[in-house]
Amino acid sequence: MSAIQLSSSQKRILTSLVNLVDDEDGVVCGREIAEAIDRNPGTVRNRMRSLRSLQLVEGVPGPDGGYTPTRSAYETLDLERMEDAEPVPVVHDGSPVEGVTVREIELSSVNNPELCRAEVVLCGSARPFERGDRVTVGPTPASGLRVSGVVDAADVDGDTLMVRVESMETVADPAEATGGSVGKRSASD
Repeated sequence: MSAIQLSSSQKRILTSLVNLVDDEDGVVCGREIAEAIDRNPGTVRNRMRSLRSLQLVEGVPGPDGGYTPTRSAYETLDLERMEDAEPVPVVHDGSPVEGVTVREIELSSVNNPELCRAEVVLCGSARPFERGDRVTVGPTPASGLRVSGVVDAADVDGDTLMVRVESMETVADPAEATGGSVGKRSASD
């Protein structure tokens, strides 16, 4: 991880930029970042100046201009670039969420069905999610893992969901988002 220390505001803005760039594959304007994190566009512009001086973002001039993260931005946030990554779908209360995919799933307490949790890091905003919402993430491209459960906490300024796992399964063909399962285990099994 990089030695650059960011304020919480800088980190929130940089994370939003990275998520939006990964989602849109291009340049992101400050207004989009401000909307994603519910902040004033002037605040975003001010923080972008400091992030540019740290060489974490590059400004793109012109009418279609905005910002792009540098390689150092990904290193500072300890993230891998999502180039050529397969999308991992997210379903929220029965409906697919457009513009959001999963960057990382970390499971804890898998041996205790009463405490099994998943920390789901999104490529996109956690803003649409609230405590008590039902979510399903996956299938993942390599293993076909699909995790379903209830949101315990959503980081509304960021990109993380804490999910109380109710079931995990692997699908027969990870390319099939609605395919049958090879093995299914509920959290209570």
